[in-house]
Amino acid sequence: MVRRHRDPRGHHQAKAALLREVPVAVAYNIPGRDCAQYSAGGAATSADYATWIDALAKGIGNRKTVVILEPDGLALSPAYCGGTAQQQTDRLAQLNAAVDRLEQQTGTLVYLDGGHSAWQNVGTQAQLLVQGGVSRAQGFFLNVSNYQSDADLTRYGTEVAQCTWYLQNTPGASADDCANQYWAPADADAWYTAHVPADAVLPHFVIDSSRNGQGPWTPAAGTYTGDPQTWCNPPGRGLGTRPTANTGVPLLDAFLWIKVPGESDGSCTRGTAGPADPEYGAVDPAAGAWWPAQALSLAQNAAPALRLNTGR
Repeated sequence: MVRRHRDPRGHHQAKAALLREVPVAVAYNIPGRDCAQYSAGGAATSADYATWIDALAKGIGNRKTVVILEPDGLALSPAYCGGTAQQQTDRLAQLNAAVDRLEQQTGTLVYLDGGHSAWQNVGTQAQLLVQGGVSRAQGFFLNVSNYQSDADLTRYGTEVAQCTWYLQNTPGASADDCANQYWAPADADAWYTAHVPADAVLPHFVIDSSRNGQGPWTPAAGTYTGDPQTWCNPPGRGLGTRPTANTGVPLLDAFLWIKVPGESDGSCTRGTAGPADPEYGAVDPAAGAWWPAQALSLAQNAAPALRLNTGR
């Protein structure tokens, strides 16, 4: 998972300004983050988290900055990992407060967690985004630390954006109403055409394309009897679309490399007794640790392929 970033003195923003670039900050410190898994941690209390977010906001100042607010913060919120109703209420309150504080900075563009196309149903994810305050943010992000294809994510993100409008503007609407990623595309398109106006103002989204060049990994049938952990350091993956704001899709603001390519997802065992990862025959580095062999593999399998800089 991505590491948390805080830059209270604005060095990150100042350097980006000199380069005429827009910096991207990842806020990853919410209480109970990552459902106590490989990247467990975060602030101890809601008050501590609010203080941390305030420091981040002050560090950003009024320089234009994209903030990726809490990867897994909604798709893996307490309601979806064995937490209590109160913990879910607290999580939504924490995120809403963070959106409001960060959006006080005039140049800040906040994106909330939208999961990815092979995770939560469109309606479920849209409802979580509505509850998390997406109407007061720029939008949401997809695929952080995952490997889904650009095409699947673009369709999913568009449907999630449309479903958020439907939920917020249709009396009696239910998350189960929305066409989802498992519908036939033509049927889903027809449903949204019928239920969401063409001129509706929708949240935008960004896609993490740092490792999805080869798409998701599916192990050979019968390889594992337990959870193969397809999200965790899958072999043979590659760098994806280079970071750009020129996406050609109105709702898709940018392709970004949010997860640092070459940082381990954690010490995966794929349902075996471990401690070694059977795909590599060794123990994977801890979550967030630099893994040179994985970085090289991602570069070698990049799609589109990397071009060597010969120095000429």
